[in-house]
Amino acid sequence: MNRLFRKTVLPVIFALPLFFFTGKIASAQSKDSVSAKDLGWPRQITKDGSKLVYYQPQIDSWKDYKRVYTRMAFALTPKGGKQTLGVANLSAKTDVNKDNRTVYLHSISIDDVRFPALSEDSAKIMEKLLKKLIPTKSAQPISLDRVLADMEKDSVIVSGVELRNDPPKIFYSASPAILLMVYGDPVYAPIEKTSIKFVINTNWDIFIDTSTHQYYLLDNTTWMKSDKLESGWKITTKLPKDMSKLPSGQNFDDVKQQVPPPQSTVDPTVFYSNQPAELILSDGQPIYSKIDNTNLMYVTNTDNDLFLDNTSEKYYVLISGRWFSSSTLPGPWVYAGNTLPEDFKKIPANSPKGIVLSSVPGTQEASDAVMLAQIPTTAVINKKEVEAKVKVTYDGSTPQFKPIDSTTMEYASNTQDKVIKVGDLYYLCFQGVWFISSAATGPWKVADSVAAEIYTIPPSSPVYNVTYVTQTNATEETVESSTTAGYFGMFVIGMTMGACMAYGTGWYYPPYMYYPPYGYPIYRPYPYSYGCGVAYNPWSGGYVAHRSVYGPYGAAGGSAWYNPSTGRYGRSATVATPYGSRTVAHSYNPYTGAYGRTSQGSNAYGNWGQSAAVRGNDWARTAHVTNANGTTAGYRTSGGNQGIIHSGDNGTVARTNNGTYAGKDGNVYRKNSDGSWSQYNKNGGWSSVNKPSQGNLSGATRNQPTAGTRDQNLGGATRQTPTAGQTPATRNQNLGGQNRASVNDRTMEGLNNSAQSRSRGQMQTQRYNNYQRSGGGGFRGGGGGGGGFRRR
Repeated sequence: MNRLFRKTVLPVIFALPLFFFTGKIASAQSKDSVSAKDLGWPRQITKDGSKLVYYQPQIDSWKDYKRVYTRMAFALTPKGGKQTLGVANLSAKTDVNKDNRTVYLHSISIDDVRFPALSEDSAKIMEKLLKKLIPTKSAQPISLDRVLADMEKDSVIVSGVELRNDPPKIFYSASPAILLMVYGDPVYAPIEKTSIKFVINTNWDIFIDTSTHQYYLLDNTTWMKSDKLESGWKITTKLPKDMSKLPSGQNFDDVKQQVPPPQSTVDPTVFYSNQPAELILSDGQPIYSKIDNTNLMYVTNTDNDLFLDNTSEKYYVLISGRWFSSSTLPGPWVYAGNTLPEDFKKIPANSPKGIVLSSVPGTQEASDAVMLAQIPTTAVINKKEVEAKVKVTYDGSTPQFKPIDSTTMEYASNTQDKVIKVGDLYYLCFQGVWFISSAATGPWKVADSVAAEIYTIPPSSPVYNVTYVTQTNATEETVESSTTAGYFGMFVIGMTMGACMAYGTGWYYPPYMYYPPYGYPIYRPYPYSYGCGVAYNPWSGGYVAHRSVYGPYGAAGGSAWYNPSTGRYGRSATVATPYGSRTVAHSYNPYTGAYGRTSQGSNAYGNWGQSAAVRGNDWARTAHVTNANGTTAGYRTSGGNQGIIHSGDNGTVARTNNGTYAGKDGNVYRKNSDGSWSQYNKNGGWSSVNKPSQGNLSGATRNQPTAGTRDQNLGGATRQTPTAGQTPATRNQNLGGQNRASVNDRTMEGLNNSAQSRSRGQMQTQRYNNYQRSGGGGFRGGGGGGGGFRRR
């Protein structure tokens, strides 16, 4: 059995995440889920002989990532009448499903409508028709990548977190090797009726024969032996007799398959660390490949993101979202986030190392990652149901608390849960929901709000990640809970050239140890920043763990779990989750909360079940039906509002060019195939647009995004709603026999930025769709720790 997928013998005490769909509804959703996604733009609705074609909304602002303000160009044709174009200013509530990278617009408000070619009376008639046709009450899906691309020009101010960027211990090997981490002093759990104990707080299967004081390490199918953990490991084909007595049904079955040991010919090097560390591993001496138009080369025979800068003759490696440099591969390594060569920005996005652009400050990919991390995942919590499921267990029965640095607060140290003492009250953050009690032992009630002091907890505290959970909009029965990426261990790191996302705080939190009077010792680790070879996945918005050289458990926290109800250990992957140590039966990313390969893990509420926590971005929760109006999918928002997305005859993707735009001046513009612009004029035709002066071409020259031109202005775009008396800027001139419209530079710059954003959004959406169609297998990322090179 693959050790990343052990079965746990703990039955239902630690429930695995539940899908939000069950039975027939689940089948219907999986079959027709495409209805709930962005199928493309523009979109068309036909009703009672009238037709509306509406183009991709242009995002002006996204307030708190909960309400969006947009401009939208549209073409409206009344029954038996002539088509006319217009601009609508809209605002809408939003819910985000990060798992399928979709933003849902609902409760749409039409704030203003402009018809450049119509009289005031005609405009009023057409506005009524528009409001009749436009789906203001239904959920409108738009790709998150399209929205993020439009947000490039918005002012997104994000403060970096005071993370620690000291390099971990970094080992290097050009031959087969593994990294053995034992977190602190070894903690042993006995195996009944044998002289064998196994080490709890390590990332590998390690046993000790107490009769000889010899250690045994299982590396896949290879057994190694040493008289001490720190060094001296050699291949062995002889095991203690008691190893054949390992019990069945306690997750030792995969170990028993390697007893007696099979033959092995290669002796891997074992690097040892008593704290989380990293291993750079190459398959032989480094082999380099040049990156075009840069002075950079990358090492091809490693799974690490490892580069050589020919200018400085320094190596650069990306670990947990942080850059470190060294003159030699064995080190010493130093933090290099503020001194990264400019050539890293020039890495082509489609190159084998384009994936690192998300971690290169100043790139659009890094900006996207930071913005994505600010978008909350929201759930409406049923107070009564979640309160019935909460129970906090303390080791030794009596709660023990430790101070939180630079605050008057304390956190409970002898429990796997996040309990924080604020004055005379106790707050519990459990699976993304805040509870409150007047006693550390409960009873626990859902908190309508959270004490402001909670959000002053510093990154040096092991409970820091709870500061990324908020609770609002409380009623007698429900409360709205939201989490952002920091809850899952993904934090913004500020650097000289810009902000990026990093994995973990960089602080080392010593594991918790408790030795009861009787029975086994209790070991609980906190999340680590290093030691499992993670890489950022831009499609999932989370970090993916690659653990081949780090053992079957990586930095997840050991090869055993402790069952407080029985006081016994079993073997499985005990993980340091955002909520404390939890036993899982699947591979697990300890910070993102992701099960499986590359899932984003944005949902903290899966364990609650559908009736207790309804995730705000989990839209497709009713069956799909077919009727005379076509196929429809029903939706319910986190606010309780319902809506319908139409497909079939009443709502399709219009098969026309998506090159029509709403200008900030309230006019409709079209980008032509030659790159020029035309303005829809008051006569219902198109006028060529005068080019701006040579001194104001900054916006007009950025029509196609490239990897090397990513320094777009992130500010300056504001929502503009034309007043009732405002007239279209359509002064027509006869220049060379053609109608031309004079448009100011600000409008032109906005149009060019919108065109560039739309192009980039389409490209990113297509890339994500390709990634999804490939089953997510197209992403490897970096920082994999050379998993393919340690084997024989």
